[in-house]
Amino acid sequence: MKKIFLLIKDTVISFRQDKVLKKSASLAYYTVFALPALALVLISITSVFYGEDAASGAMFSQLDGLVGKTAALQIQEAIKNRHLSGNSVIGTIVGGAILLFSAGGIFAEIQDSINMIWGLKAKTKRGILKLILNRIISFSLVLSLGFALLVSLVINALIAALKSKLEVQFPGLNVNLTLFIDWALQIVIITYLIAIIFRILPDAKIKWRDVSIGAFVTTILFLLGKILLGYIISRNASIEAYGAAGSIVLILLWVYYSSAILYFGAEFTQVFAKRYGSDIQPNKYATWVETHTVEVETPSVKDKNIVQEKE
Repeated sequence: MKKIFLLIKDTVISFRQDKVLKKSASLAYYTVFALPALALVLISITSVFYGEDAASGAMFSQLDGLVGKTAALQIQEAIKNRHLSGNSVIGTIVGGAILLFSAGGIFAEIQDSINMIWGLKAKTKRGILKLILNRIISFSLVLSLGFALLVSLVINALIAALKSKLEVQFPGLNVNLTLFIDWALQIVIITYLIAIIFRILPDAKIKWRDVSIGAFVTTILFLLGKILLGYIISRNASIEAYGAAGSIVLILLWVYYSSAILYFGAEFTQVFAKRYGSDIQPNKYATWVETHTVEVETPSVKDKNIVQEKE
């Protein structure tokens, strides 16, 4: 218990010292502009395998659970405005090009923030090569999100089929597997995505074991906070005062909270890796950030008078 307390204490201290909430606000700004493009690409990727209607429905369902129905409808409308009629493959290619410009800032911001949290900085000599690598990683993460959405669709279909069979075979049994399996599915998928972000996006070398534990803790905090945030939003009438802009406020609030949890998880992963894991090391594209403590002497009253006389 003492180890857990010290782990949480060090994480909170690091979180405050690194001023992570400012980074969260910056990421929220990027996401508001990039979210429609990102959602469009995810729908295009998933619709190749599962159909456009099913992909759009799954995306709306996920957004509805995260930011509420009003904000989800706003995002859906933005997606429709950007949607390209025709072959979904063409939509994927064009959407991918849009994503590189509009949504690439999301992953760049996350990378810079986690690098800062872990005390790393990219080497300037490998600027062009690093930029190309970052874009490849960003696109790979988008593919991972699309894969996760696809898996979610398949498993939800299996859950529905399993539930109907159990209700037929055991009519007297009150089966409520959907909620339980849905939560288990969310934990697995979100942990998988966060683990990939912590493992691939920063300019660091870190073991999968350390990443997995940090990602799992981050996921639990995210899901608990999702419930709390939904409760606060449903009880808070002040959002309605923003009128049509209320949806944007909800999206900003959700992304701000989500990014704060993500960065808190990065702090936790760093502390855990240093205390009980294999530590974190910079990769070949990065180096440690050097910090120097400089003592500044406060000038005395006599020194101030001398300076004034010289002026």
